[in-house]
Order: sequence, then structure tokens, then C-alpha cells
Amino acid sequence: MKAGASLPDVTFHTRVRDDAIEGPNPFRWQDMTTADYFKGKRVILFSLPGAFTPTCSTYQLPGFEKNAQAFRDLGIDEIYCMSVNDSFVMNQWAKSQNLESVKVIPDGSGEFSRRVGMLVRKDNLGFGMRSWRYAAIINDGVVEAWFEEPGISDNHGEDPYGESSPERLMDYLVNEKAEAAA
Repeated sequence: MKAGASLPDVTFHTRVRDDAIEGPNPFRWQDMTTADYFKGKRVILFSLPGAFTPTCSTYQLPGFEKNAQAFRDLGIDEIYCMSVNDSFVMNQWAKSQNLESVKVIPDGSGEFSRRVGMLVRKDNLGFGMRSWRYAAIINDGVVEAWFEEPGISDNHGEDPYGESSPERLMDYLVNEKAEAAA
């Protein structure tokens, strides 16, 4: 992906809380599309190899959550975290991380990740197919800026992290604001 590219049309199978459902599992299926998430909004999308994994749970997701208000102040409407995990896993991860601002998107089949060119094999870690780590600023479904970790490949021996960090996106947005003001 690169600046100016439109996001692919994908349907995500999500589970959402429904208070009309009684019992211990008050959730229902709700399909959400690319347009549902991205149309008419300027958002940050970041994707990572897996929920509950060390770098994702310790640095990347908490960093975006912690800086959500600063991102909003710089013109971001929503922050989405995507992973090739099902909705059950993503919802439990969001709960365990006490998320209030970042919303999770389950790319359970990896269709979105495949169509943006970020689906890689992680068999060396026992993961199967997963997303390469990246982040993007998306404006009304179109890529404004793309931040991809270097070395994308199947069964990569490392998990590079830095290019898709919240700090990197914050720097981009601050510099963009400064340039617009000049």
C-alpha cells in the first residue's frame, strides 16, 4: 500500500454486546464493512502479528491508547487496532487491556491483510498466517500515509518495531500540522 491507495472492500465478522440478550454471553454477530469503519473519517489503523503477544500488548496498543486524546487533537477521529485474530480473541484482548479509546477490528480470515499485501506466514512461531506490523493514516477510506516495518517476509526471524509505533505517527501528524501552519 502507498499514499493515495483506496482500502479494499472487506466484511469483518464481529461480536458486539447486546443487552437484549440474556445469559452469560450477551453478544451477537454483526458484520462490519471497510466503509463502516473508514468512510467519512480520518483514522489511524495499526495492525500487528497477534493479540496478547509481547510487543503488541506492552508497547504498541498501550501507546496508541495512552495518546488517543493527543491524536484526536491532531485531527484523528478514531484509532483502530487490527489483527488476524477472531472477534472473540480481539474482544478479550481489548477487555484485558482496559481499552477506552482504541477499537479493535478482527481480521479473522486475514482477508484485509492479504488484500493490502501484509499477510505473511509466521509458522516459525506457530502462528500460521498473520499480519506484518504496520500503521496507516486513512482519510475517508484512502491511505494518507503508510508506516510499514522493514523486512516484510514469511517466517521472519525478528519482529521489527518502530516505524509503526505511536511515536512515529505522532511525529508525522505534528510535522504535518506545523507545515500546514507555515
